[in-house]
Amino acid sequence: MQPRMTLADFLVAYLRRAGVKEIFGLPGDLVLRLFARLVGRRQKMITFSHEPAVGFAADGYARATGALGVACVTYGAGGNNMVNAIAGAYAEHVPLLVVSGGPGEQEYKHGTLIHHQARAIDSQLRIYREVTAAAEAIDDPRTAAEKIDHVVRTLWREQRPGYLEIGRDMVERRIPVSGAIRQAASPLEGRHSDARRVEEAARETAERLNRARKPLVFVGIEAFRFGAQRDVVRLCERIGAPILTPMLAKGSVPMDHPLYMGVVGTLSPPAIRRRVAEADLVVQLGCLETDLGAFPHPPSGEHSIRAIDNRVEVSLHGYADVTLRDFAHALLGQKLRRHTEKVPYHDNLPPPPAWLRPGGKAPPSRRDGTVKVSDVLHVLNHFLKERRDYVVVAEAGDMLFAGVDVRAGGTASYFAQGFYASMGFGIPGAMGIEIGTGRRPIVLCGDGAFQMTGPEISHAPGYGLKPIVLVMNNGGWGIFRPVVKRPSVLEIPPWPYAELARLWGGAAERVTRGPDLLRALERAERSDRFSVIEVMVARTDLAPLSRKYIRASSRK
Repeated sequence: MQPRMTLADFLVAYLRRAGVKEIFGLPGDLVLRLFARLVGRRQKMITFSHEPAVGFAADGYARATGALGVACVTYGAGGNNMVNAIAGAYAEHVPLLVVSGGPGEQEYKHGTLIHHQARAIDSQLRIYREVTAAAEAIDDPRTAAEKIDHVVRTLWREQRPGYLEIGRDMVERRIPVSGAIRQAASPLEGRHSDARRVEEAARETAERLNRARKPLVFVGIEAFRFGAQRDVVRLCERIGAPILTPMLAKGSVPMDHPLYMGVVGTLSPPAIRRRVAEADLVVQLGCLETDLGAFPHPPSGEHSIRAIDNRVEVSLHGYADVTLRDFAHALLGQKLRRHTEKVPYHDNLPPPPAWLRPGGKAPPSRRDGTVKVSDVLHVLNHFLKERRDYVVVAEAGDMLFAGVDVRAGGTASYFAQGFYASMGFGIPGAMGIEIGTGRRPIVLCGDGAFQMTGPEISHAPGYGLKPIVLVMNNGGWGIFRPVVKRPSVLEIPPWPYAELARLWGGAAERVTRGPDLLRALERAERSDRFSVIEVMVARTDLAPLSRKYIRASSRK
């Protein structure tokens, strides 16, 4: 970096210093000049067909890599189009920088009416202030570098999106860059802890753990977001107590870990709810509570230790300015009693079909030519059992609940919008994950969600991506059928999903039997292209957990 440089050169250098290698975007008139400057030898631009997919892909990239995701779009029609994806990233604590084109300096000063303007000239900026940790319009060269630095540092510290609106006449303007910014290391710097409070919180927590007879550990999404996952897993191994994850945090602990018991919530299997009720101490590490993952029998203050949002609460004592990462590391330095409880894994699935067992015979086709959702999940778990290099991505709707019962091995092997649950995340999010990690995703997607963003998979061949998509075709918005009195409002057009995939350059097949699904997955694995497997599902069939959720919701 130089004391004076063009804004475009500064932004490229700044993002490079932050480790950004891929930018997701879609061009438009007010961002064309900046868009072209962001593409270089060290930073690749990944484009999609629609701005929501740009946001979802950048979100998936950031979730899976732990790095900064960047999305670049134009003002108005582009930026407003992407708000839903950014709202999801905000709700689920994903660090994502939105770079938007914007009106020029004089247009801002005089309120000149320009095309793509929704209401006031600063409407988009004000909209994004609702769904970001920091949002700034870059319309003055004297403060440009400081504003960019402020937004990126804030979004990283908060692990939530940030927004920069760069005036179209600012791209080639020369801006001053302070010595502090030029000499600083990467701006991706987390919060710092108060060392004395960390040690005191760790000491008191160790005392409580060593007195406990039946402790439990809940590992939340912050363990993954704030880079504490490795120490948290090591800590759980030192304690030896069962590990549970809320729905939002599924995948933050390897699902084949011998201490992993399953997903905790009010609708968890009875064995999990009983074990929670028996616990005399529950340690919650980075758990964000949501309505889809509320904890059964929440422990009272004296039987609870909670580390969340840079604060630790040990029974009735609170310690501010203590990050989860530092807290877990300090606990590893304490003498901890190790428990030796045998931990069984629990899910919501019925027993596996006989034909999946060794020597089992394939059954005849069901009369209606469909596959049960529970059988799909059994087949997928069977397929994944010896394969630890896949990532599973669950779409919203019935597949979000189905994904809870998927068991994938390895670290960071499962992703879903477990709280915001916006349909359309799955396929573009999975492509962002594959771009960032190189791991091949398997996407669980309903036919309704596929009609939203599924066609974005046509970009996969151009980027060498090979996701495997299971399109669960039940002919509509199936998850709502049990609760809607007029089913006709849930119908959708009957797309030829497999045929479309072939036209877009992928491999595809249609499946009407469970055993055929297993063989289809094996063929997709061998393919060097993306694959769409259209699974025919009965109109009224749902994932086991969806049925539980609908029954509980109807009682409310």
